[in-house]
Amino acid sequence: MLKEKLYRTMIELTNSKMTSKMLQHIMTSPISKSFIPSYKQFYEINTEEVSQSLDKFTSLQKFFTRELIDTARLIDANPHHIVSPVDAKIESFGEITTEQQFVVKGKNYSLHDLLGKDEHAAHYKNGQYIVFYLSPADYHRMHSPVDGNVLRQYVLGNRSYPVNKLGLTYGKQPLSHNYRLVTELQTTCGRTAFIKVGAMFVNSIKLTNTTEQWIKGEEVGYFEFGSTVIMLFEKDCVTFFDNVQKNAVIRVGEAFADVL
Repeated sequence: MLKEKLYRTMIELTNSKMTSKMLQHIMTSPISKSFIPSYKQFYEINTEEVSQSLDKFTSLQKFFTRELIDTARLIDANPHHIVSPVDAKIESFGEITTEQQFVVKGKNYSLHDLLGKDEHAAHYKNGQYIVFYLSPADYHRMHSPVDGNVLRQYVLGNRSYPVNKLGLTYGKQPLSHNYRLVTELQTTCGRTAFIKVGAMFVNSIKLTNTTEQWIKGEEVGYFEFGSTVIMLFEKDCVTFFDNVQKNAVIRVGEAFADVL
């Protein structure tokens, strides 16, 4: 309990608009370009799949949101398969309870808090959820996990706390309180929620597809600095494949669920 209180106090002291602007200024400044080689080396980033050479990036933030060559991620074409929308680690997955809750790092998360309204949350009662965590090393563009029509898209929250191991363990339910952009899709497997959660200091989630139609595998947006994606499925909609394991690494286009 003391650790948790200390952690929250430290984050609340540093998570301010001024700090956010300072971080953003540093990451987007031309000077930050000099950090790219060491960043690439420290995180062991495979630059052979990056769409342009390192010297073409004008800032560290531009490298962080890098695009990949077309052949870097192959999209599972089976129409009954749902694919990973991001390069990430599977942080948690499982069933949503009758009380419309799910658990991550021992903390209960309410769908009402996550989605903002009971009427939205009700669709996923007794359904399933999966949480994808993106590390600083990961490719940070998001792709559509499935073909679908956009039912609604809206923003919740105005501050962002860490969603790494410490944040999820000691933070005050960051997944359902951070700045987040919610997209609900109507698909062949019913209604699916695709929730982009902002990370510490940064509320920058950019959409590159603002149409009402998503096509599996196409780019739909990116995180300017990094974060987490949560997906929710209705009851009796999907079944997870065996590759869905805690801490398993998954990449864009890799199938993780089958439509029932």
